[in-house]
Parts: sequence; structure tokens; C-alpha cells
Amino acid sequence: MVDSKEQLDAWGSAVSQMKEQIGRVIVGQHEVVEQLLWCILAGGHALIEGIPGLGKTMLIKTIADTVDLSFARIQFTPDLMPADITGTNVIQFGTKGETSYKFQKGPLFGHVVLADEINRATPKTQSALLEAMQEKTVTVGSETYHLPSPFFVLATQNPLEQEGTYPLPEAQLDRFLLKINVTYPTKSELKEIVLRTTSANQQQAEKVADGALLRDIQLGLKEILVAEDVLDYAVQLLMNTHPEEATAPEEVKQYIRFGSGPRGVQSMIGVAKVRAFLAGRFHVSKQDLHVVAIPALRHRLFLNFEGQAIGISPDKIIQAIISSMENRR
Repeated sequence: MVDSKEQLDAWGSAVSQMKEQIGRVIVGQHEVVEQLLWCILAGGHALIEGIPGLGKTMLIKTIADTVDLSFARIQFTPDLMPADITGTNVIQFGTKGETSYKFQKGPLFGHVVLADEINRATPKTQSALLEAMQEKTVTVGSETYHLPSPFFVLATQNPLEQEGTYPLPEAQLDRFLLKINVTYPTKSELKEIVLRTTSANQQQAEKVADGALLRDIQLGLKEILVAEDVLDYAVQLLMNTHPEEATAPEEVKQYIRFGSGPRGVQSMIGVAKVRAFLAGRFHVSKQDLHVVAIPALRHRLFLNFEGQAIGISPDKIIQAIISSMENRR
């Protein structure tokens, strides 16, 4: 619960320490780090996309190093089976030859789960994550097992045009709070990366937070205020992703087949509360919505054939929606 401005400041200080520890290992990528922390503080899952070699896996492992939580890495491959992730019942033999079944937990039973190269697994295995990501449970046979709390799936993927990948199902994409794009480092950042990775002294992030602190922050952030007009703005922004909406811009009507579902506006509001908290505010602003809209909605817009053919970016369409709404004010 948020009792005072001092408590917000204390939580903000803990997050700043996490950023500082991450910066000891990761060069640049400040926006990516910020958005990953948004996901963790909002209690959601993140999908991180970028070409190979940009440090996606290292970034997630480093973030996991800053919190005192269990960490599990799953390397997704085409031959990975659902039971390899969730776990399975194994036969146990007693001293008199009697048999019984015992559930052996899979790597999904970690607080922070790195789903590495998630789009290299088949859709059957990808779909094994659906229940875990939404309900925080795993069902094997007739038994349902609760996952630890807090629970985060931080998944990486290479661009879909890379050979040997499978597009994620729309239902699973919708379970990710944000889709975060990792960009190529600058010249100066490349130089610093080389210096850090080829030196004898390798930096290691230290633990500066625990699960109890994260749960307190997640619960407290629910009290961040959202004014009626800001909520209406967020809802209208989401409605404008649908081509049949009268106020949708021309880009949406021309290139979008399906717009975002209700989870889109839930994600925007949830992440906007985190951004307001990190700025030391008790209320969400429309500027917060402008900043979080692209990572919250880019994986929830589905292009039609024309949009796919010309390769238009969902980011540009979302920016066009925001611009059209601002021009009407």
C-alpha cells in the first residue's frame, strides 16, 4: 500500500539501484532496460525481439541477478516438448515393489523464467505457456499446480523472417504485457562492449531487491490514480486500432485487419502507472500513455495483406493514431 510520498521515493530508490547494477554489465539499451522494468513492476511478461548477438539473453540474466528470486532458463528448440517445460509425473518404486506417481516440476516453476528464442519451438510447445502466463498455474493430468509468486516470463525471439522459426500464436502474443524491440548499439557503445567483454575483470550485478519488495510495489502501484478523461483517452486510443472505428486514422483502415483486444488497454494503463511512479507522481498522464502505447500495442495489431506486402510497421500506425487524436484536441 502507498502510505506516503516517502514510500514512493524508497521504492524508486530500489528501482534506481536495480538500474545501476544492470548498467554495470549491460552497455546502453536504456530504453529496453526501462521497459523491462516496467513489465516486472507491473507484474507482467515481456517479449524481447532483436537480431542475434544484441545481448537479449545477457540482459534478462542480468536483471534476474539483481533480484533475490529463483531463475530458470529454457532454451527453445524444435524438438522441445510441453512436458520438458511444465514437468511430468514420474514413476517411483517403493521398498516392496509398489509403484506411485510423483510430479517432477519443470523449469517453468521459477520466479523469473527466460524463454530463450521462444519462436524456435513448435506451436504445440509454445502453447504450453498459455495457462502459466495467464493463470500462474500448470495443469498436468487432473492436478493443477500453482507457480511461485512473483512469476515472470521474459522471452526472446529473433525476427520471424529468420530461417527455422515459428510465428507465435495470437493468443500467446496477447499474454505478453509488452513487446520490446532491441536496437543495434551505437559506435561508442560497441567500443565499450568490446572493452568490457575482452577484459580480465568481468562485472557482475548484485542483488538489491527481493520478491517481497516487488510484490509490495506491484500492489502499491494499483493505487496510482487514473483520471476519468485519461481513462477515456486510453480506451479511445485502443478503439482507434480497429479499422471499423469511425475515428480511426486512414492508416488503420487501410492496413489493419484486426485491432487490439481488451488486454491492450489494460496493459497501457498498468504500465502507465509504473511510469508515473518512476517519475514520482501519484497520477497517470496522457503523456504516459503516449510513451507506453507502442510497446503495449505493437504485438496486438494484425496487418492485412496490403500492410504485410508493403512492410508497414505497427509502430508507425500507433504513432499515426496518437497524432490523429492530438490533432483533434
